[in-house]
Amino acid sequence: MTETLASTQTADAWKWWEARRLRYNIALAAAGWSAWAMAAAIIWTLGALLPFRTDNPEVTLFTVLIQGIAYLLVMAAANLCYLLGPLSEAVLHPADVNGYRRRMFGLGFWLSVALPFAYPALLAAGIALEISRSTA
Repeated sequence: MTETLASTQTADAWKWWEARRLRYNIALAAAGWSAWAMAAAIIWTLGALLPFRTDNPEVTLFTVLIQGIAYLLVMAAANLCYLLGPLSEAVLHPADVNGYRRRMFGLGFWLSVALPFAYPALLAAGIALEISRSTA
């Protein structure tokens, strides 16, 4: 009886998490495109101010393709991490299952959406640091 209950709860957890995976992936794709656009804007604007630059950096089809493939690999890794939701639920057996699911999904969702923006933020900080070193 306990074994049947546990397998039913695991199946229910899996269905709940899988029902939200498409929304998660759409948000990841949107965040990736937005972060890429921010990085390109930073390179085009601040990159031109670097003292050792003689020309503006180019964004070619090749660089977009390579970055796109790299981001698809990152999205695959994020989807593997997404499995931590149902796995943690199966291991921890929270008392308030619905509350736990909402909190963990929200936490994972917003961290995953925010993470791609670390690249343009670090890029801007690095370029600004390099510009400040050259003017000092």
